[in-house]
Amino acid sequence: MNRVSIQAILAEIGVDMSVFPDEHHLSSWTGMCPGNEESAGKRLRSAVRHGNRWLRRDLSEAAWGASQTQTSYFAAQYRRLAPRRGKKRALITVAHSLLIVIYHVLKEHKDYQDLGRDYFDCHSAERLQRYLVHRLEALGHEVSLRPRKLDQEN
Repeated sequence: MNRVSIQAILAEIGVDMSVFPDEHHLSSWTGMCPGNEESAGKRLRSAVRHGNRWLRRDLSEAAWGASQTQTSYFAAQYRRLAPRRGKKRALITVAHSLLIVIYHVLKEHKDYQDLGRDYFDCHSAERLQRYLVHRLEALGHEVSLRPRKLDQEN
C-alpha cells in the first residue's frame, strides 16, 4: 500500500477502532462484507453492499496493488480465487482481507506479519496432495505416493 492509500483509508475510518466492536462491523460499515444470500442450502451470488464508496474504492486500489506483488499472502489469495470466482470478485475478497488486517493493526498496535505466498500450500498440504493425485489420475496416470527417505548421517 502506498502512502496516499493509507492516508485516505485512515481519513475514512479513523485510528480509534473502539467505535467498531469487531472487524465484521467495520466490514459491514464499509460495504466490503461477504453476502449472505442462501436458498435451499445453496449460497447465491450477491452484489457488493452499499457502504462507504470512497473507502471501498481505496481498498480496491490497494488490493489490486497487493495482488500484483510476487511474494505476499494477498497475491496468493488473489491467484487462488481469480480463476474460480473471477478477477473482480477475487479483488473484493483481497480488499476485505486488507480491511481486516488494517483493523487488527490499528486496534492491537502490532506490526503486520505477512503469511507469505506459500501459506495456502503449507496450511492444507494433505488436501493439496489429494487434489494433485486426483488431477494426475484424471489425466490418465497411475499414482502411488511414498514418503521420501531422508539421508541419515552416521
